[in-house]
Amino acid sequence: MSSNSVTSTAREHVFPLFVKYVSANVLGMIGYSCYILADTFFVARGIGSDAIAALNLVLPAFSLLNGTGLMIGMGAAARYSLSSGRADSEIHRTIFTQALQLAFVAMLFFFSIGLLFARPLCVLLGADRTTLPHAIPYISILLMFSPLFLCNNLLNCFVRNDGEPRLSMTAMLVGSLTNIVLDYIFIYPMQLGMTGAALATATAPLVGMSILSMHFWKKKNQFHLVKTKIHLKTAIDICRLGVSSLVAELSSGIVILVFNMLTLKFSGTTGLAAYSILANIALVLVAIFTGIGQGIQPIVSSHPGKNGVPVRHQVRRYALSTALLMAFIAYLVVFVFAVPIADLFNKDKNPLLTSMAAEGMRIYFVSLFFSGINMVSATYLSASDQPVPGFIISILRGLVLILPIAFLLAALFGMTGIWLCLPVTEAIVCVVTFFFLRKF
Repeated sequence: MSSNSVTSTAREHVFPLFVKYVSANVLGMIGYSCYILADTFFVARGIGSDAIAALNLVLPAFSLLNGTGLMIGMGAAARYSLSSGRADSEIHRTIFTQALQLAFVAMLFFFSIGLLFARPLCVLLGADRTTLPHAIPYISILLMFSPLFLCNNLLNCFVRNDGEPRLSMTAMLVGSLTNIVLDYIFIYPMQLGMTGAALATATAPLVGMSILSMHFWKKKNQFHLVKTKIHLKTAIDICRLGVSSLVAELSSGIVILVFNMLTLKFSGTTGLAAYSILANIALVLVAIFTGIGQGIQPIVSSHPGKNGVPVRHQVRRYALSTALLMAFIAYLVVFVFAVPIADLFNKDKNPLLTSMAAEGMRIYFVSLFFSGINMVSATYLSASDQPVPGFIISILRGLVLILPIAFLLAALFGMTGIWLCLPVTEAIVCVVTFFFLRKF
């Protein structure tokens, strides 16, 4: 099924198409994010609290890597679908190759950092003598395997936009399952520590790409590698359409970085370990909203212009309703099972850590109700060829508002203020989001 068939089918049956794409992407993104949670679980249980603190310290660097891959993949795939009405156009024909060339430039950057500057990077992110031995091997391996992560993100976005959301989902789920199995093998029987955790994580995109390659074997692909030079204008256009995805990923890294610093200040390493639990659970829960956004992107981008407004608005209603429903379910589970969830990651059975993490979950994850609306709306706007409002929403929630609010609330209320920071920020941004949605 090509992106053209997405267009014609969506006009006739919007809801079935919405269910097909969104369900596949939500499941895929949950599976994809679960390998970070698996890392956290196996590292916490198999290595210890210093290792889990180190893992949390280097997550911002991984967020930047993953966000860059999503920016290139989502931006290029959106332009691919937006130009699907002119399948013989130069941009439609060359956009995949242009995106791959841009990804190669990013690969060189991340690989060089991982090879040459892993230690300074870990120190910059806050690692000390107890966490450095764990942080350095983990982040250096992930960054040196950056070609796998970037190519996997790019290929996933294009296969999804080329009418194969279920294949995309399968690739993410099988890759994540492989990572979880290898996490156990490398950390427990083989005793490879953080090196094993990193190698298991780096294997997931390789498995994913192997599955995605079936799209080419079946000769279903409408996108191809072609001979073309990289064009600065096209690279800027890709980044412009995909920047909301980068900011969304990067914002989680920035939040983690700031919260690491604040929790260390107010509650020491116990507070940092408690926040580590929250941050990694948040990656999985937020992946639900990322999956909804990625699911609606091919449908929305395939209906550009005034003629596509009714379909786009209908898809938007479905997406926001789904986001709120999923937020309610996720929060209910977290609220009821906060203590046993915290205990899963508490190898030393520290009662203070459990109580701190459980209390934090019940406050911190109120943000899910607002995060879902903000994240889905930002992706929707970018997919509608309105990247500026999408970017504004993402930058407000990821940088402009959250930093001053975090420091202010932490100064006023200590750890409770830190847990309140995200719900307050997302609620304020939600007001701005509704303003843009009424306009577009």
